[in-house]
Amino acid sequence: MHSFNIEILLITLLSLVLLSDVISKKIKIPSVFLLLLGSYVAYAELNAYFPHEIKEHFDTIVIFCIPLIFLSDSLHLSLDDIKIHAFSIFYLAVVAVALCITVGASLSYFGIFAELSLGAYVALFSINMATDAVSVQSILSRFDSIKHDIKVLIEGESLGNDATAVIAFFFIGLEWMMSSHIDPMRSTMESLRVFATSIIAGVVLGSIFYMFMKLFSNKRSEFFAFVIEAYGAYLLGEYMHSSGILTLIVAIVTTKGYIDADMKEYEQKRTRRFMARLRMPSVKATTRQRLEYIYEMSREFSYIASAMIFFVLVEMVDLELLWRYKVEILIMFFSTTIIRALSMAKFAFFGKSIKGIKPVGVEGWFILTFSGMKGALSIILVHMIPDSFAHKEMFEAITVGVVLLSIFVYGTILWSYFTFFSNKQTKIQS
Repeated sequence: MHSFNIEILLITLLSLVLLSDVISKKIKIPSVFLLLLGSYVAYAELNAYFPHEIKEHFDTIVIFCIPLIFLSDSLHLSLDDIKIHAFSIFYLAVVAVALCITVGASLSYFGIFAELSLGAYVALFSINMATDAVSVQSILSRFDSIKHDIKVLIEGESLGNDATAVIAFFFIGLEWMMSSHIDPMRSTMESLRVFATSIIAGVVLGSIFYMFMKLFSNKRSEFFAFVIEAYGAYLLGEYMHSSGILTLIVAIVTTKGYIDADMKEYEQKRTRRFMARLRMPSVKATTRQRLEYIYEMSREFSYIASAMIFFVLVEMVDLELLWRYKVEILIMFFSTTIIRALSMAKFAFFGKSIKGIKPVGVEGWFILTFSGMKGALSIILVHMIPDSFAHKEMFEAITVGVVLLSIFVYGTILWSYFTFFSNKQTKIQS
């Protein structure tokens, strides 16, 4: 007799996506909350009907979903916005993350987590500084009163932050933790190599796919070309022992940047520059109408991918283990929250005095602080730690606990603020 476990899993997953979306619009709460709670209930009640290999292949599932999630967010990041907020995004995505990890690691002086080396602190804070773009967007996208500048900063940080956290974890924290020593100069040069090669590879691949898209003239082909580019860029980055995530982001932003430039020049009837003429402007890569379809489809694929990750994440939730490490989880959650709040203070209190950083006010600082939700990437990083590491169980418990707390606590704070306390008239999108 055939086993229908896969079919039951797929039906359950899509039903959760459908119901969480419908119910969230009815009762006006973020769908990510319902998706997580629904996944936990479904997994607890229907566990016997699902494939039992889910936990064993958790890393594979997450890696499969990552390009789809980052594709959607990368498509919505305009190259013009990046140019305007370049320094601010660089600060959020690179400088702030590095400072947060450094400050977090300095807590080793106080011996907060017993028996952990300095390298283990670096690894632990690298894992728990990676933000989750899907969770943030599922909440903030429902409110249209958020300033465009703040949305750009959040999108730019949620993409670049992840790449920086991954590099800090793999090329500094993990090596330091496992070998108990590190060569600062070699690690610094290796990190710079990863950044440089990922960016160069992303720009080259993005340029190639931009020209490749000129071969199509229908929205479905163009959408799947972006999907292929996302997976190809991620694989290329990993193959070169660089950052697959950073390569993916740069590639998609590059392709989209060329498309936006062509559309702008065409609509404004500008004289084509020499470099623009080399891109064969008479052959369009896509149109604004087809691009809207690509946006919509990428959002749907991203949401399904994130739903799959949340569903599989339930397998990682061991309530007994979380309770055993409740103190460590709370310490990590509150310390990362405080460190993040301090690092975001530049935008509220020092923006006018620092060249390149646009002030966003106290409200912007508040939103940036609580938009630092954690998610799938943190889980996948902690699972990359070798089983031989003596404190892996504690790392897993802390990370899962912080992910859940950040989604529910940060999400509730943001939702409550925009629903009940915001001075502006906040309109919830239908």
